[in-house]
Amino acid sequence: MNKELLDIQPRELKFTFERKKRSSCSIQLINNSNQYVAFKVKTTSPKNYCVQPNIGIVRPTSTCNFTVTMQAQREAPPDMQCKDKFLIQSTIVPFGTTEEDIKPSMFMKDGFKYIEENKLKVVLVSPAHSPVLQPINGTGKLDSAHDGSISRDQILNGVENYPPSHMVPTAVEELKPSKDVDSKPAKSVEELKLAKEIEELKLAKEIEEQKLAKATEELNSKLKEWKVKLSEADTSIAKLKAEGNTIIQEREALRQELAVLRRKNGVRRVNVGFPLLFVCMVGLIGVVLGYILKR
Repeated sequence: MNKELLDIQPRELKFTFERKKRSSCSIQLINNSNQYVAFKVKTTSPKNYCVQPNIGIVRPTSTCNFTVTMQAQREAPPDMQCKDKFLIQSTIVPFGTTEEDIKPSMFMKDGFKYIEENKLKVVLVSPAHSPVLQPINGTGKLDSAHDGSISRDQILNGVENYPPSHMVPTAVEELKPSKDVDSKPAKSVEELKLAKEIEELKLAKEIEEQKLAKATEELNSKLKEWKVKLSEADTSIAKLKAEGNTIIQEREALRQELAVLRRKNGVRRVNVGFPLLFVCMVGLIGVVLGYILKR
């Protein structure tokens, strides 16, 4: 692709360096295309910087800012030269993609998608009121041919408020690590890979935590539903028990009333039937006696 996915402004991260103080700068990402573009920010020194946000989506023909905060440092690097680097990866994603949809696999080079990468260097700037180590005669180190000819006054003019004894260790430190200069790129690549793995693990951990939180929320919701259903079932059982007790009481009352009615009916039959039987017996005896007397 000839045209860049994102226009980055500015192209370097400039921090005002003060010992034991944090410093921040802002980077703007401009999407001039009609595509959704996802971005991811990486650094060779993740412990020294905080990026917010480090991933995001830039919508078509819009902008997005992220802030980089440099942690407080005890000492300034030699000659205020910082070797830290930042890498901004960007790629086209489907329309409507959100930050929650971003996955580490989106920025992996598999040969099927285009991953744009832009490197930004870190520039340290001293405050206006702070004394800064200035280079002597346009160079940052002492020339051996002029070491003997540089007077104390010349050194003091080249380095504000510093005695000459401070210049020797600085020059030695700059010349000493010749092997370290060759090993720095490899170390930076390893740090970049490690930072990438750490970010991917963090993102995977966040996704798992979100899934766990969602599953826990669903379980709690189902548990509440079951509690409501159990409460309704307990209420229904209590109502049925109350109705059963009422029916039993009503049946017992009816049984008692029926027994009372039966007793009353039995007494009436005795009272009414006994005189009739007596009359019948008397009549029968009278008939028998009359028949005997006639004979």
